[in-house]
Amino acid sequence: MRTLFLAAPLALLLQGCLARTAIDVVTLPVKVAGAGVDALTTSQAEADQRRGREIREAEEREGRIARRCERHPDRAECRGRTARTGEAPQGR
Repeated sequence: MRTLFLAAPLALLLQGCLARTAIDVVTLPVKVAGAGVDALTTSQAEADQRRGREIREAEEREGRIARRCERHPDRAECRGRTARTGEAPQGR
């Protein structure tokens, strides 16, 4: 009798645990597939952020070169750059 008294609430608690485990097992392939697709694809927002970061880094790099060329115009990396903007001339 004592065993039945202790086993009944335990059985009720385990039903929820088993049901949750069954749901987790069923949804696992969907979650794995979704994670794989997310890892392989890039959203438009992520692409825009990456492109903006690349442009900003290129502008920072050009700015550093321009400041360096103002201080030392005879450096090899400064030859062929315009004096006012520090940019390389556009080739056609």
